[in-house]
Amino acid sequence: MFSIVGASGVVVDFSVTWLFKEKVRIHKYIANSLGFIVATISNYLLNRFWTFYTVDAQAKFNEFSKFFFIALIGLAINNAILYLFHEKLKWNFYLSKLVAIGIVSIWNFSFNYLYTFTSS
Repeated sequence: MFSIVGASGVVVDFSVTWLFKEKVRIHKYIANSLGFIVATISNYLLNRFWTFYTVDAQAKFNEFSKFFFIALIGLAINNAILYLFHEKLKWNFYLSKLVAIGIVSIWNFSFNYLYTFTSS
């Protein structure tokens, strides 16, 4: 389930990033951050109700706070990796973004599994 949600997040992330970078013409790192944030919200909702389904309504705010905190760290990692591969190593922007998404996906899954969506 997490893989399907993750794949949908990649599509959302790339689509939003591409739209804002190529069509709206905003700075590539702002476009990347917008794509990441929209995908993060989408992934949270899908993971919340499908992958790591929890029924405790009182825990929703705490759970989202944890998810958002992990996502903010993921965003910093994502932009750092994108900068390294695109600016320093001169890789294509979208290939660099794909590498960043892959690495941050491991971070997100691990910490959401261990911290955010635990039953304790």
